Amino acid sequence: MITQTKETQAALNPNTALELLKEGNKRFVEQNQTDRNLLAQVTETTTGQYPFATILSCIDSRVSAELVFDQGVGDIFSARVAGNIVNADILGSMEFACKLAGTKIIVVLGHTSCGAVKGACDDAKMGNLTELLSKIRPAVNAVSEPSDASQRTSKNLDFVNSVAEKNVKMTIDNIRKQSPVLKEMEDNGEILIVGGMYDISNGKVHYM
Repeated sequence: MITQTKETQAALNPNTALELLKEGNKRFVEQNQTDRNLLAQVTETTTGQYPFATILSCIDSRVSAELVFDQGVGDIFSARVAGNIVNADILGSMEFACKLAGTKIIVVLGHTSCGAVKGACDDAKMGNLTELLSKIRPAVNAVSEPSDASQRTSKNLDFVNSVAEKNVKMTIDNIRKQSPVLKEMEDNGEILIVGGMYDISNGKVHYM
């Protein structure tokens, strides 16, 4: 068990940070999670936090970033919102995480059979959810196949998963367009911005 410190964080680069996440997901899938004393990590992070990664994921109860990537207290910033979309608040949080707190990578993590994506596919409307789903609708429209309207619904899981992947890619595009801070950091090689899809059937994260 290693609790991240200023020194261990500084020693990482974006590519090694990605490898840490890949290794963590491999441990998760193989049921070989790191033996951690989480309460000890609580104590060790009392005076500061030095996470190496920022994960933007869905609120889905099956997709907890700390579990999926086998990480402990103080390892990652975890931003969660239905459909893993971005807005000004999330972008500001990411800017804090990367520019001020030193994380080396942003992962936009979608997942299969996403309820928010299903809602967008069906053009669902309900209270404030309507506005949220409108941010996913461009991904629905960007997936051209199948063209038959009867197949472009939440009942077609292949379509839903294609839209979820497209939504991840479009969210990454939005991060770059809407945050000059993060775009500059990526251009300078200070961070990576990558997309991934979590498969709820087997626990594996596939990167795009």
